[in-house]
Amino acid sequence: MYAGAAIAVGLFGHATPAGVAWLRCLGAAVVLLAWRRPPSSAWRGRALLLAIAFGVVTAGMNVLFYEAIARLPLGTVVALEFAGPVAVAAFGSRSPRDVLAVVLVACGVVAIADVQLAGSVTGVLFALGAAAAWAGYIVLGKRVASSSRSGLDSLAIGFTAATAVLSPLAWGTGEVWSSPRMLLLGIGVGVLSTVVPYALDQVVLRRLGQARFAVLLALLPVTAGVMGFLLLGQVPSLFETLGTLAVVGGVALRSRDGVVPEPPG
Repeated sequence: MYAGAAIAVGLFGHATPAGVAWLRCLGAAVVLLAWRRPPSSAWRGRALLLAIAFGVVTAGMNVLFYEAIARLPLGTVVALEFAGPVAVAAFGSRSPRDVLAVVLVACGVVAIADVQLAGSVTGVLFALGAAAAWAGYIVLGKRVASSSRSGLDSLAIGFTAATAVLSPLAWGTGEVWSSPRMLLLGIGVGVLSTVVPYALDQVVLRRLGQARFAVLLALLPVTAGVMGFLLLGQVPSLFETLGTLAVVGGVALRSRDGVVPEPPG
C-alpha cells in the first residue's frame, strides 16, 4: 500500500493529488472488473447500493489521504489517519485498559498534529478527514464481506461507481495522459495501493470482527514511516516518532483484551 503511495507522491508534480487518487481508482476498477467479472445479480438491489457506498467512501478516503501526503510526511499522515481505526476499535469499550489505549492514541495524534500544525493546518485537516473515512471503510467493508458471496465482486463494482462519481477529478490528470510511463505508474498505484491490499482486507474481514481488524492495523503507521524514509527520504522528528509509537502502543494495548474473533464464512 505505502510503496504505491510513494510512487503516487512522485506523480504529484504532473497531476493534482486528487487527480492521482482518481487515476488510482480508475486503475483499480479496470483491473478488478477484468479479474472478477461480477455477475448480473451483483449489479442490483441492496448489494449494489452497499457496494456503491463502500466504493465512494473508500475512494474519498484515498483522495483525502493523497491531499494530506502532498503536504505532510507519509508516516505522519498515517499516524494521524489512524484515529479512524482506533475509534472503531474503541467504540463501546468500557474497560480501564481500553480507556488507557484510547488516551495513548489521542496523545500520539495530538503530539503529531502539534508538530505539523505550524507547517500545514490543511494537511492535518485532510489527514483527519481521511481518518473519518477510514472508519467508514472498516464498517462498510465488514458489511460487504459478510453480506455478499464475494466481497471482491462488490469491490470491483464499488470502484467502478466511485470512478464515475469522482470523474470531475480527472481534470487534474491532464499531463499524465500524454506520457505512457506516467499513465502506467498511475494504474500501478491502483494495483499496489488498492487491488492487492483491499482484496486481502476482504479475505481478513470475512474471518475477523471489525474491531480486531481495526487493531491489527497498528502495523501501518510503522510501515508507512519506514517506506517514507526508504523511498522518499522523510526522516521523522523526535515528537513525530514518539507520537507514532504512542498510537501503535495504544492500539496494541487495545488488542490484548476484549476482542473475540468472529467465525469464518
